[in-house]
Formats: sequence, C-alpha cells, structure tokens
Amino acid sequence: MSECAHVASLPRPEPEPSGSTCGECARLGSHPVQLRLCLECGHVGCCDSSPHRHATAHFQQTGHPVMRSFEPGQSWRWCYADQRVV
Repeated sequence: MSECAHVASLPRPEPEPSGSTCGECARLGSHPVQLRLCLECGHVGCCDSSPHRHATAHFQQTGHPVMRSFEPGQSWRWCYADQRVV
C-alpha cells in the first residue's frame, strides 16, 4: 500500500464528517452496508455493496478522489481516480 498523488493534496486535519450515516440513504429509507468518508469534504456515503452506492456517486459528482472507511476499527483509504488502496 502506498500513497498516490491525490493523498498529498488532501486537507489536514481530516474534515469533519457530514453525519454519522449516509444522508442519502437516510432520506430514501434505505440502509447502508458500510460507510465511507470523503477525505476532501467529509461527506459520508454508503459503499458499493449498498444498493445506492452513494460514496461512488459522490466521487462521480464532485471529483473528490480519496475516501476512507468510516467503520469502527478500519482505517484504509481508497483512491477512486487511481482505483487502488492508498
């Protein structure tokens, strides 16, 4: 696992989460499988195993490339632009 060029441009410290769950899922009455945190703006979205894939949709809409798991005990990060763990 190594850093990509997108990690260096992330805000420090990490942005505050937009909530404790996927806001889009909550509005739809859907339940996220796992949560992801955008490291650019703090948006919390559901993972690709969730019915609506809101974390991926956030990347597609904003271009914010790096997110991390928002699950307790997990700290891995994913770069959508480079399609790899960073």
